[in-house]
Amino acid sequence: MNLLAIETATDTVGVALLRDDGGAAELVHGGGREHAERLAPMIEEVCAVAGTPLADVDLVAVDIGPGLFTGLRVGVATAKALAQARDLPVLGITSLDVLGAAAAGEIVSEDASSVEVIVPVVDARRGEVFVAAYAAGGRAKGVAGENAARAQVIDPGPPLDEPRAPIDPEAMLTWIGGFGSGPGTVRVVGDGALRYLHRLALLPDLDVGRAESLASPPPAVLARLAALRLAAGTAAVGAADLAPDYRRPADVRINWEQRPPFGSSGSQASVAAPVRPGVDRG
Repeated sequence: MNLLAIETATDTVGVALLRDDGGAAELVHGGGREHAERLAPMIEEVCAVAGTPLADVDLVAVDIGPGLFTGLRVGVATAKALAQARDLPVLGITSLDVLGAAAAGEIVSEDASSVEVIVPVVDARRGEVFVAAYAAGGRAKGVAGENAARAQVIDPGPPLDEPRAPIDPEAMLTWIGGFGSGPGTVRVVGDGALRYLHRLALLPDLDVGRAESLASPPPAVLARLAALRLAAGTAAVGAADLAPDYRRPADVRINWEQRPPFGSSGSQASVAAPVRPGVDRG
């Protein structure tokens, strides 16, 4: 199976193509929130690099969030369009699962046996983060092939805990702190961990050394995690059944619901400015 993976949950835009012979290609563009402008050309390029025409892709995997509203809209819409055009199955995986899988693979490669819990932290903007906690051992090991050590992916399995709503930094510190059982037993990753690194570093049980290198979910890990889950029996869906996992209302809806009633004091000052194309306000 030739599998195309689309990663747009954070500021980073990424694509990967995992061939049926185990070979893979990956492209990543960091920063700038240029998801809409970058994604289609990157898909064409990764297919060329992998030597696999888009017409030969059998399945599309996509990060469904949580993360940036604009990025998720672009990524999921692109996955749906590709799937609809060629009647392909699609598989959505959360950004937290992808980060958890990437961290679990690194822990195995490093033989970091002291790490017991992995906590991906995704920046939700507006002073909040999305979090989940996974057992460091995961539930399924390895993807064989060339460069096996670099390709190591561990399915983190179901989260130990995963708040469905974003939380603020103080709640994050309390929540993460509850998983520690000694120095270095909790590894935090993700752009949210990077943003609040100065505060997380105050918790003695946390390993924060990979927050920068794993700030965004790697598209190659998304591809390999999708392959693992498909092999384990997870069912792909049709394009019509694919949806982003925002975990809170869209920003425009939030701004409208929080606006004072028309005619009340301060109502005009609180009207949200129009959302500019390509600019994420989340």
